[in-house]
Amino acid sequence: MPQWNYTDKVMDYFLHPRHVGAIDNPSGFGEVGSLACGDVMQLTIEVKGGTITDARFKTFGCASAIASASALCELIIGKTIEQARRLSNKHIVDFLGGLPDKKIHCSVLGKQALDEAIKNYESKR
Repeated sequence: MPQWNYTDKVMDYFLHPRHVGAIDNPSGFGEVGSLACGDVMQLTIEVKGGTITDARFKTFGCASAIASASALCELIIGKTIEQARRLSNKHIVDFLGGLPDKKIHCSVLGKQALDEAIKNYESKR
């Protein structure tokens, strides 16, 4: 079994995730999965006046997936839709202080979930 070298921040966001759950009647919903590793991520966002006021996630995945989803929520709350749209998976990785190379796809999953939630939000407008 591989031993991953996780930063303290990744471990904190994995062991003590922020923003777990789902928003009832969200402004936007995104769900993505990775066939390569079996991870699934759901993201719900609440948008008021063009600003993301809340974000919640549910993830079936590894420590990196959970930490990435939790970090994503921290990064987008308080941002406008346009600011959130410009967020990249690298922003998630940097926020966490790095991820092992073989776990970068977890941050990509977070970005994809965000893109889907924004697309869903915009389709309702």
